[in-house]
Amino acid sequence: MTNPAIRFEKVSRHFGEVKAVDAVDLEIGDGEFFSMLGPSGSGKTTCLRMIAGFDRPTSGQIFLYGQEVSSLPPFERDVNTVFQDYALFPHMTIDDNVAYGLMIKGVPKAERTKRVNDMLDLVQLPGFGHRKPSQLSGGQRQRVALARALINHPKVLLLDEPLGALDLKLRQQMQVELKSIQQRVGITFIFVTHDQEEALTMSDRIAVFNQGKIEQIGTPSEVYEKPATSFVAGFVGTSNLISGEVAKRITGSDKTFSIRPEKIYLGPGADKPSENKYSATGTVRDVIYLGLYTRYLVDLEDGGDLVVIEQNLKTTSMDVLNARGQKVCLSWEKDHISRVGG
Repeated sequence: MTNPAIRFEKVSRHFGEVKAVDAVDLEIGDGEFFSMLGPSGSGKTTCLRMIAGFDRPTSGQIFLYGQEVSSLPPFERDVNTVFQDYALFPHMTIDDNVAYGLMIKGVPKAERTKRVNDMLDLVQLPGFGHRKPSQLSGGQRQRVALARALINHPKVLLLDEPLGALDLKLRQQMQVELKSIQQRVGITFIFVTHDQEEALTMSDRIAVFNQGKIEQIGTPSEVYEKPATSFVAGFVGTSNLISGEVAKRITGSDKTFSIRPEKIYLGPGADKPSENKYSATGTVRDVIYLGLYTRYLVDLEDGGDLVVIEQNLKTTSMDVLNARGQKVCLSWEKDHISRVGG
């Protein structure tokens, strides 16, 4: 990657005996929407804080567009951060909140006014400048925080779970808007989240964190379709992990493989043998009707179980519940499995 926006070289951050970040190597490209995804305590937020300058690495180096910045204070780095709690000044108008960074820099009022109006247009809040934060909804306050962070044209924008306080429908709407804004401004966005849907929806690439290390970096489709480890397979979406003797009976190898529930076809009878498919037989133990789709839990005759998800194109809740206790054949394309280690 030529001239990455951010580069980590063997970066670690220890808190006593706890290795919050453990010898991480990472490159984030200029103009990427890059997500750091993982559970609480996996190291993703610590990495973000070290990029921002709020925390310093115990060892290793961090580069911002080729400049080593590990020991620089936050105000000497050309980055800005958007937080989950918005961090707006409650006594200021929206105009003054957005313009705050420009006022600190001594930008003339006429230019400030123009740039604030441009930013409010960008985040779809024209005409809201005279209001106070308390007069806005959560989604609107988040857009103001975004406008304030972008108005100084930082090289990199850091977003620390910025949608976490929003309800589901608004969060999904903001995912689309945030990606659209990033494409229009063209700067590097680094987004921290524990929400897999957010990461899959918006990212150009995703780094999956676990216990201070990166388990996999790839595009959303690479991470979802070809998980590199059992942790990634289990954390990003729902995945069936089959290993040992059961895996050997199905695939001829006892090495662990993953298969996504939506890739499995569930039928009433034995499937025709095929060189392009794997198959197994079992009994439906449980059925969960979820409106858009139904989730089946199938006990395999050879041991273990599989989760199967089918979209409800024709069935109703009464139809699917009748499947409980029935013997079924499961089949899936050989190309849809992923061998995983770790």
